[in-house]
Amino acid sequence: MFAPRARQRFGAVGNRSSGGRGRTYGQIVHDGDPWLVVRADRGALLVVPGVVPAVVPVPGAGPADAFAGGSAAGSGTPPGEAPVDEPRRVPLARDGLAPADWAPEGRIVPTVGDLVELTPAGDVLAGVLPRRSALVRDSAGRTSRTQVLAANVDVVLVVEHLDPEPDLGRVERLLTLAWRSGARPVVVLTKADLVPGAGYLTDEVAAVAIGADVHAVSAAAGEGLDPLRALLGPGVTFVLVGPSGAGKSTLVNALAGRDIAATGGLRADGRGRHTTTHRELVRLDGGALLIDTPGIRGVGLVADDDALDTAFADVAALAEGCRFADCSHTGEPGCAVLAALETGELAERRFDSWRRLRREAAFQARRADARLAAEEKARWRQIAQQRRRTTLRP
Repeated sequence: MFAPRARQRFGAVGNRSSGGRGRTYGQIVHDGDPWLVVRADRGALLVVPGVVPAVVPVPGAGPADAFAGGSAAGSGTPPGEAPVDEPRRVPLARDGLAPADWAPEGRIVPTVGDLVELTPAGDVLAGVLPRRSALVRDSAGRTSRTQVLAANVDVVLVVEHLDPEPDLGRVERLLTLAWRSGARPVVVLTKADLVPGAGYLTDEVAAVAIGADVHAVSAAAGEGLDPLRALLGPGVTFVLVGPSGAGKSTLVNALAGRDIAATGGLRADGRGRHTTTHRELVRLDGGALLIDTPGIRGVGLVADDDALDTAFADVAALAEGCRFADCSHTGEPGCAVLAALETGELAERRFDSWRRLRREAAFQARRADARLAAEEKARWRQIAQQRRRTTLRP
């Protein structure tokens, strides 16, 4: 059962309508049919036609061959036959950006799950359509730029292994990203067959995954997958996120009913091997779309107060009982959070995780604001220089 705030955030997902030739995305009407980005490489995109596509294999396209055997939406193409429009590779500009008139900066980096428009010839990217959701992380480098892992996602599967024991802090971090995206988070605990009597571990994860369903599964043995398969409706887009070796690729193959992702065995230390090297969208039988992502060693947080309050609904509820509205929970009189720590109602680990993620999110927001301000200043400086050059011309 979702918390009220969580239910409100998920209620906005999938809000799109169509009528006639134009389609509406984020209240903006675009003529013509969009193309779906199934893979984003450096310098080019692999796109397929339609919102719920199915395409023939492309030699050398790799895992995108998993689209074979479906049918294009509205094309009337029988399963297993090629639709009229085949997948194509579309080059990007040298800086990797694409036009997006709805974005503050006017250009963005397209990613897997994006809907894009092509020029009439079909060989040039005309623009990226507005996103209804986006799973965003802080960049891996020292810059303040963020990275969109996947766009237009309905469900985020937070995958965590039961063997070794789950990292609760990582689960909380990924859930915060998922709530911020606008999609519905679902926690999947893998390798249940390796941990007999793992119910206590599932309970520990469920205690920190407030508002999200938690499922313990064994993809290798095919156990516990029915609740996940029930979510695989036509046109529903999933993304899997989690650490390397959590069994994401094995889970993808189990949900697909066939091998569409490479899997690896165990390393000498008993941990799973990293096999997925890039983000890729594949179509499952029945029309669901699934995005597999490489294992994430460290995830920089991009979040807002709503996302943190949803992921840490227990802490947020306690904070509402503090005597002062701006309580920092560090020693003020009448602090309900500190009182809960003293009685054991709130675990110290949980509080530390919330405080750490809140500081990290605030730091990222300050960096982003400083970068945007510097870019805007540079843009106006360039405009002024151009005007001066124009004025001085004879």
